[in-house]
Amino acid sequence: MAGPIHYEVYVRKTAPSAWSLLIATEDRKHAIETAEDQMADRLAAAVRVCKETLDPDTMEFSSLTILELGAPEPKKKKVAETAPRPACGSPAELYAPHARGLIGRVLEDWLRRQGATAFELLHRPDLAERLEASGVELQHAIQKVAVPESQATGQDLHGMMRHYQKLSEQAIAQLLKAGRAGLFPDLAERSVADLAHRLGGAPDRAFVMGGAIAGSLRGCKGARERLDRLMDLMEASPPDGPPRALVVVAVEQIAAEMLAVRANLSEILGPSLDQGASLAAVVRMVAPQEVDAVLSRDPRMALMTPPIEGPAARLGQRLSAGEFPLLAATLARMVLRELSSARRLRPNDPQGEIDILRVLAMTLTAASRRLLSLDEVQAAFVERSKSLITADFVAAYVKDCPTVLTEAEHLTRLCENVTGGANKRAAARWLAACVTSLRFETEMRQATPGGASASQKLAVLARLQRSVQAAQLGELEQRQIQEAIGAVGGALEADVGLSAQIARAAVGPVQKLTALLRLAVGEAAPLGPAADRARTEAGRLLRAPATRAALDQAPEQVAALRGLMQSAGVAA
Repeated sequence: MAGPIHYEVYVRKTAPSAWSLLIATEDRKHAIETAEDQMADRLAAAVRVCKETLDPDTMEFSSLTILELGAPEPKKKKVAETAPRPACGSPAELYAPHARGLIGRVLEDWLRRQGATAFELLHRPDLAERLEASGVELQHAIQKVAVPESQATGQDLHGMMRHYQKLSEQAIAQLLKAGRAGLFPDLAERSVADLAHRLGGAPDRAFVMGGAIAGSLRGCKGARERLDRLMDLMEASPPDGPPRALVVVAVEQIAAEMLAVRANLSEILGPSLDQGASLAAVVRMVAPQEVDAVLSRDPRMALMTPPIEGPAARLGQRLSAGEFPLLAATLARMVLRELSSARRLRPNDPQGEIDILRVLAMTLTAASRRLLSLDEVQAAFVERSKSLITADFVAAYVKDCPTVLTEAEHLTRLCENVTGGANKRAAARWLAACVTSLRFETEMRQATPGGASASQKLAVLARLQRSVQAAQLGELEQRQIQEAIGAVGGALEADVGLSAQIARAAVGPVQKLTALLRLAVGEAAPLGPAADRARTEAGRLLRAPATRAALDQAPEQVAALRGLMQSAGVAA
């Protein structure tokens, strides 16, 4: 349906100028005559009349050109596309964090054999000379960089390799020249604080300080000794201001690259630690105060969290003081990456894996207030929970359970420790399959010589039912599991007639009422048929004259029973 229509007259005063609105009118004839007059009187180089129609549904105008006179509109020149260039174009760009990370990956094996990091390679002339002499190692590293970059950008592979070959030669030559010129002072002869103050304001201060600190690690054997040396330099650095920041930045970058290597981290924290304990130690190193506060409230959790000693403890003090924020965040995210991976935390101990995962959940949540967002932590544990509900893990987890009841208790604990809606439902299916099986009912109802009595089994089932409630499963799964447990409890109670036995027992009415009420509220028996029968017996007993008389003579006992009676729905 057409809406209001009007006409707009546009003019260009000169050929290269842009269009500008002259008039807008609802009279088509007037618009065309105005445009023709503009051209006749040479008031414009070009004119255009557009018909504008309003669509009432969208309230937008559609435009149609009905007249155009004068010089044609000049064509716009296409902007020439810039040719793609290599990711690194100069030696200085190799010192950027992302470039150092790439160097660390393509030279990972060589750097591990040298006991060094990419930062040290870029600041130590002896390492650069050693890499240049290796030949094959450098050539392979260039290929690892050039091939994927050439495929991604469409640049010539051979040209890309020649570029990076030339770039590496320039960077090595520059570093060797700085070394021969004595640009990097020996910190064995001069204090790092004195050097930091002397370099204040120098344009190459970061390069010189990085070379001096990297050079001081020459001769240190192993990651533990090297980290200890870095902490010594921190203690000897200026107390504050830009000079201290100059030292902190270089130390932090070396430490971050060093701890990113799994073998180095294992050596620093302790080679005897498994993956789960290692991650717990990292969290404790990154946030020692928060973690110690959590562990102080749970001695069992403290026993599962390994202590940090030596250089790791010294680094932890620095991290706790907020001196290495980038390193702290890097280590925390490394823990999250490991949690999100498929790697088992304790391959040969499924129960221990759940224990250490619970420790990590508590400590990471405490540390997240300063380092990570709570959403990131939760996402990592949801991903880790997927590995806890696989058939292989569950089979290994319940393999050593001697009875089906023990298996059900283990699976309930599994339900408590997984997170995420889908993971909770999957864990609940394992538990439901256990408690609804014929084996579960048979073992619970079967009397064994010297085994637990019916009342003891009912109490165990009640505790299991409460644990299911605490596992925070979905409403449907929780109801199914609890009803299955209640049904088994009801059959077990019916086998022995426990409620009837209690009602006929040769004890006082108050003691019988107390026992029946504990069954009815789910303390001594699972909720379901057993609790219902106990509630019926309790109501019958409560209406008996002898019970009424006994309660009237002991009002203090009535007060103690009132809570149980309200929970059981039995009127006093």
